[in-house]
Amino acid sequence: MAEDKKKDRGRWFREMRSELKKVVWPDGKTVTKNTVTVLLCSLLVGVCIWIFDAVAVLAVDTLIGLFA
Repeated sequence: MAEDKKKDRGRWFREMRSELKKVVWPDGKTVTKNTVTVLLCSLLVGVCIWIFDAVAVLAVDTLIGLFA
């Protein structure tokens, strides 16, 4: 049984290596462009959440001030 696992593991690694050879890896320019896009989108989403949070806190404070 241990030999079967070794054979299966060996076959799995050979197949993985074969599949990785088929991958078309992006060039540095594409990686840089995609990284900048992801960072800018993350920043934009973060700013939107920050603004929403500030407005929500202001609304809650105003409501508490009205009824306190």
